[in-house]
Amino acid sequence: MNDNHFKYSTSVIILPFLLVLSLWILFWVDIRFHLNLVQFGIYPRTFFGLIGIICAPFLHGNLEHLYNNSIPLLILLAALRYFYRNIFFKVLLYGIVFSGFITWVIGRKYIHIGASSLIYVLASFIFFKGIMTKYYRLVALSLLVVLVYGSMIWYIFPNVKEGISWEGHLAGLICGFTFALIYKTPEYKKIIKYDWEHPDYDPSEDKFMQRFDENGNFINLPIVEEDPEIDTNFNPSHSVNYEFKEKKMD
Repeated sequence: MNDNHFKYSTSVIILPFLLVLSLWILFWVDIRFHLNLVQFGIYPRTFFGLIGIICAPFLHGNLEHLYNNSIPLLILLAALRYFYRNIFFKVLLYGIVFSGFITWVIGRKYIHIGASSLIYVLASFIFFKGIMTKYYRLVALSLLVVLVYGSMIWYIFPNVKEGISWEGHLAGLICGFTFALIYKTPEYKKIIKYDWEHPDYDPSEDKFMQRFDENGNFINLPIVEEDPEIDTNFNPSHSVNYEFKEKKMD
């Protein structure tokens, strides 16, 4: 697979935008009509709390919470859609379900809401998958994720910051890493393959390599052409000397 498989389409922008827009619309509806939708978040190890596995990523406690999740979610979804188009929906949907379920299993007895667990799924998957492919563009994307969102790793540990669901973050990280192992991507090949990388390459038949001796020193070879004015008896062992004169300044 090469760069031709990374094709831009409007879905790279539209799908992430629609998903993030849905979060803002739901937040507005909740505030406008006083629905108290946060009650449908993940409440660990209760039957009613299971509904939060699907609902929690779309619910946010306040405007700051929603804003902080919107930008990284928009960027990571766009990156996932562009670079991993064929498994975009699998990572997205299964990421919501399995990270939510793990949170339901290991979470503290609080209501867990927010899209941060999905953000951790995306960041973890993009990072680990890029490193595993060893393809230069995806590795560069992985390094970019580390550069921009690397500090998120601290929030998978307990007691780092009050009021956050470190369980949801940890669940997202685990799911992203697992998906990177499970989901296969096409083999990525180098765009340029040089002659000496082919198994049947013979240096003795390479005209460029013939201009070097066994010690790697450059040698001059005779020029053979059907031109009577060219001396074909040139001895390649002769050295070429260059003379120059300094120009005197007036």
